[in-house]
Amino acid sequence: MRCFIGIDLGSTTTKAVVIDEQQTVLGRGITNSRSNYDTAAAIAKQEALVNARFHLFRDALGRSGVLNGQLEGFLAQLERDFRLEQFLEQLTDLQSTCLRNAEGARFGEAAQAVAGALAELFRRLQAEAPELFAPGAKRKSDFFRDIAGSRYLAVGEQVAKEAGVSYDMLLNVFDRSIIEVENRVYGDSIKRHLLDALERSFKAQPEAARRADAVRAPIQGMLGMPLEESYVVGTGYGRARLPFSKEHIRSEILCHGLGAHVMYPGTATVLDIGGQDTKAIQVDPHGIVESFQMNDRCAAGCGRYLGYIADEMNMGLHELGPLAMKATKTVRINSTCTVFAGAELRDRLSLGEKREDIMAGLHRAIILRAMSILARSGGIRNEFTFTGGVAKNEAAVKALRQLVSENYGEMTINIDPDSIYTGALGGATFAWRAVLEEGKRAEARAEATA
Repeated sequence: MRCFIGIDLGSTTTKAVVIDEQQTVLGRGITNSRSNYDTAAAIAKQEALVNARFHLFRDALGRSGVLNGQLEGFLAQLERDFRLEQFLEQLTDLQSTCLRNAEGARFGEAAQAVAGALAELFRRLQAEAPELFAPGAKRKSDFFRDIAGSRYLAVGEQVAKEAGVSYDMLLNVFDRSIIEVENRVYGDSIKRHLLDALERSFKAQPEAARRADAVRAPIQGMLGMPLEESYVVGTGYGRARLPFSKEHIRSEILCHGLGAHVMYPGTATVLDIGGQDTKAIQVDPHGIVESFQMNDRCAAGCGRYLGYIADEMNMGLHELGPLAMKATKTVRINSTCTVFAGAELRDRLSLGEKREDIMAGLHRAIILRAMSILARSGGIRNEFTFTGGVAKNEAAVKALRQLVSENYGEMTINIDPDSIYTGALGGATFAWRAVLEEGKRAEARAEATA
């Protein structure tokens, strides 16, 4: 099967999208961006191709009818079990890396005790791992570094006390090891993980297990189908560092404009609020960029700003939106400057303002800044598409709808659940055009000269 891939290397996350010759989205993948951009791009692409396999599994199992009404439940279980297999492999790698780094550290007489504490720590992490991927389990992140890091810190503190070793020593070993493990690609084990996950899923789903052979056949058939990477296009904040030739790189403005058009063909104005920048883009009926504006070098009003606020509030980034939605009033925020945000936040709290009311004000301030950028790009035209990671924040969406209505009246506002992949989708579409549309033009030229 011929595939066309777009990779969007953002400042905080790297996304990838895989489409087929009919421009159907087969798979999406995401990972945290890191200092090693080659690795980030490779892992995002790998995740998208894995996701494409699950798309193919769904189609094949659906055609076979073997699971009847249990298809979605079984596939959800299979994906959880696959993620568990991935996590356990990386956890084993992290353990061996930590032990190796502990041997090289100058822990003196405590070295043996630290090694013993690490062995116990990882024994507990391995034992609790299935619970992290059980149905209904809530994780603050799906990235290995975040999951393993939070559990290592929590379990490690208890183990350090019991073993009588310094907790700082365990932290030192983790900090030296996690980057090394995070920057490894585990592509060779994907097929094995999928097959092992399939056996786990049969144990958890007795009804599917009774039809095990009939279920295995279409899955193994799709595993054997090659996914040919016909063309890859890279874009995003770090596109200059992607391991591609120049003809495979596209501007993030062009990719976000085209991606929004593919998602919603009626799109005229696009607002993208990412981790590092805010983009306001005007596109024509074909998704071609007519004009655009971006924020200056300041990160105020972007995802990084919200991340800073979350740190100040000792909360998870995903918790800010739900908290702001509980507000009974909107506190006026005078500055969206990231440098001064902490000071103003503390001032408001000291004056007795409620946290949720302050959060509502902060979200409104962010969108007000975006509205200014939109105005400079040419204003908002119907249809208006909101993309980027901040589009998943319900408080930001609420503030946006209010301000658009106040300033421009009622209009269609598009927000796709997968809007964080807009740039990668645009890249994949450019890849598709580079092969298929250029191929059609070449055929037409050949026919004309024949």
